[in-house]
Amino acid sequence: PAFRWKFPIPYILADSLDLNAKGVIFQAFEMYRLKSCVDFKPYEGEKSFIKFEKCWSMVGDLQTGQQLSLGPSCDYKGTIMHELLHALGFYHEQSRTDRDDYVDIWWDQVLPGLEHSFHKYADDFITDQNTPYDYESIMHYGPYSFNKDPRYPTITAKDPEMTKVLGQYNDFSSLDLLRLNRMYNCSSSLTLLDQCAFETVNTCGMIQNRNDDGDWVRTKSQPGSHDHTLIGQCKDAGFFMNFYTDTGRADESAFLESRVLHPKRNLQCLQFFYKMTGSSKDKLVVWTRKEDAKGKVLSPTAIAHVPLTMDSKFRYAFQGIRGDPANSLGGIQVDDITLAETRCPSGTWRIKNFSQYMKSYATGEYIQSPRFYSPEGYAFGIQLLPNSYYDGYIGAFFHLSTGENDQALEWPAGNRQVTITLLDQDSDVRHRQSFSFSFTTSPTHLIPDSTMLYWDNPSKMGTYDPSCDCYHGWTWGWNAYFSHYHLNSRSYLKNDDLILFVEFEGAPDSTFKGL
Repeated sequence: PAFRWKFPIPYILADSLDLNAKGVIFQAFEMYRLKSCVDFKPYEGEKSFIKFEKCWSMVGDLQTGQQLSLGPSCDYKGTIMHELLHALGFYHEQSRTDRDDYVDIWWDQVLPGLEHSFHKYADDFITDQNTPYDYESIMHYGPYSFNKDPRYPTITAKDPEMTKVLGQYNDFSSLDLLRLNRMYNCSSSLTLLDQCAFETVNTCGMIQNRNDDGDWVRTKSQPGSHDHTLIGQCKDAGFFMNFYTDTGRADESAFLESRVLHPKRNLQCLQFFYKMTGSSKDKLVVWTRKEDAKGKVLSPTAIAHVPLTMDSKFRYAFQGIRGDPANSLGGIQVDDITLAETRCPSGTWRIKNFSQYMKSYATGEYIQSPRFYSPEGYAFGIQLLPNSYYDGYIGAFFHLSTGENDQALEWPAGNRQVTITLLDQDSDVRHRQSFSFSFTTSPTHLIPDSTMLYWDNPSKMGTYDPSCDCYHGWTWGWNAYFSHYHLNSRSYLKNDDLILFVEFEGAPDSTFKGL
């Protein structure tokens, strides 16, 4: 671009934007902060700024303030990330000088007046940052973009398999991120404090405590005991940290401690994957210098989130405690750690053996999540359809539930944003392409053919569920939440585990989740 932005970029949210659009904009901001040095701040009279209004953006900093337009169907995190990349100076991927080597444009199928959307530019006008053509770019049009006839595409890849990946709007591709960080000389991200997959011998600077009873051992994957990063698929690779609990005495422990970390915010989320393969009496405890929290004891594999509130330099540590060595069959394993300055998700749902549900569940049959609680105290859950009514897709539907705080809560629970995220379990959080959809509840939304409010207390109109001794309200969500085809790409299914994050939050703010 002629002008590149200075950070943080001032922004204005137009009054015409609804709550859902505002919340999703903040989600997009957090993705930029987590994966780059790009930052944003509320407008305070600066000459250059971005104003979010109604789905398009000019390219680069115009030096006069510019509009980034969000249409009615454009308030999705990926769409906003796409438009922000335009504002930061990036053109569509299919506008590259060399695009004709990789894709075909079917001009006879392009809507009249929109041919300019498929123009390509000379390499003295745009730059590819010395990177190859990227079919997965969030800046690439999908096959049916701006087409006259829904049966025929406007753009296809010369390699037919690549046509299927065109137009992904989940998150940055690896090359998107490389180009962004090259253009703006980002040497590190703003909110990622630490991450480790234990693939290097220095174990990311983590240290053992010389005064405890044992050591954590960097262990290579083997049949029956593999890591989470590579799932034991690569010879001579795939490591994790292991504390053996089948030797020694009960109550002996070992500490694995991080390097010193320097937070910028006063909230963090420590995410990690672990297995408890020893005795049911074994314990995993997570410590910091200022506070401690007991780890969840689950078997055989789990993902944990530990919220922290550190406001000065600190370390975190894992303490493994032997419970019953005589009856232990293994130990405690930790892998794929991520520490970011974001809030932890309110609800985390891990569904084991998900491919079996896809094979055995009928169309429309659903899996019921556990009951979760929002920061305000609302109880909620989701119903996941492995085979939705929309053929070839998973369906996801949110509902409120009765809970222990209902008497103290505001009803109906309107003007709150629901976000359901399918986790890409890549060990590097910067390369994840997790998928999110959001909507906002309306306080005046009525149940069909009724005068009852959709988001009122489920005790008034819900369905009783004996598994939680609670009532579930009416559901709202998406029949076409995520496709079966894309589910088997990347790391959405690892160990055949599907992991979902679920949020139900009030007025949007700028500290959304970023894991």
